[in-house]
Amino acid sequence: MCLAIPGKLIEIAPDAQGVRMGKANFGGIVKQVCLEYTPEVMIGDYVLVHVGFALSKVNEEEAARTYKALEELQQLGELDVPDVDDPEADPFPESPPAQIRPAA
Repeated sequence: MCLAIPGKLIEIAPDAQGVRMGKANFGGIVKQVCLEYTPEVMIGDYVLVHVGFALSKVNEEEAARTYKALEELQQLGELDVPDVDDPEADPFPESPPAQIRPAA
């Protein structure tokens, strides 16, 4: 199942290649999102985001209702995945440490 999670835009700026990007707040977790599919959105707007792309603008009530439903269904796990741009983020937070064995 594909889910789009509502987030509130808190920043908008083009990236180094000129792609319209933004930062969205998802219940206290801030993630970078691509805004190329939603050129009409502005800071303070709510957007539905799927795999890092803002797909549509929604009003605050719809965003709150959707977020609450996803939270109750425990479908917000993808927010725990670190951003690629975070150099200190562990890309495999639940992986056990690697064990190196000496060559025989």
